[in-house]
Amino acid sequence: MTTGATIWLTGLPSAGKTTIAYELASRLREDGHLVEVLDGDEIREFLTADLGFSRADRHTNVQRIGFLADLLARNGVKALVPVIAPYADSREAVRKRHQASGAAYIEVHVATPVEVCSERDVKGLYAKQAAGEISGLTGVDDPYEAPETPDLRIESQNQTVLESAATVHKLLVERGLA
Repeated sequence: MTTGATIWLTGLPSAGKTTIAYELASRLREDGHLVEVLDGDEIREFLTADLGFSRADRHTNVQRIGFLADLLARNGVKALVPVIAPYADSREAVRKRHQASGAAYIEVHVATPVEVCSERDVKGLYAKQAAGEISGLTGVDDPYEAPETPDLRIESQNQTVLESAATVHKLLVERGLA
């Protein structure tokens, strides 16, 4: 059985978290690993549609995803989790859940500057916020608490998606997880 792990990719909207996660998933599958991508948008649609975007609801969302990731990791799956997870205490609670269960947990900060994210604006959120159509956009008018000591920090604006995924893969190899 392969060793499971949670690889949590946190960062601002449009930072590149999901794109990196799917590229890494392909590489890990090619190497014979069981992999699931717990995409934050899909989780919101199918598992946590009952939650809003208040601080309490965002915390609950992250804890639910963390529970699922830990469950998968304990059962030999590489759980790749591209989720904003804006609050440090929420991410720390997920890390502690993994420590308690003995599952490996890797935190990757996709540290793309908000200016670059707003140019990418994959889902049009920054444009909607600028037009006053939405509020509470993480990193603009809602807080994002960047990890102080992530296992890895990626500046996606300075490298390709393949290079970013390779950097995460290299860390997994170094930790005996890939």
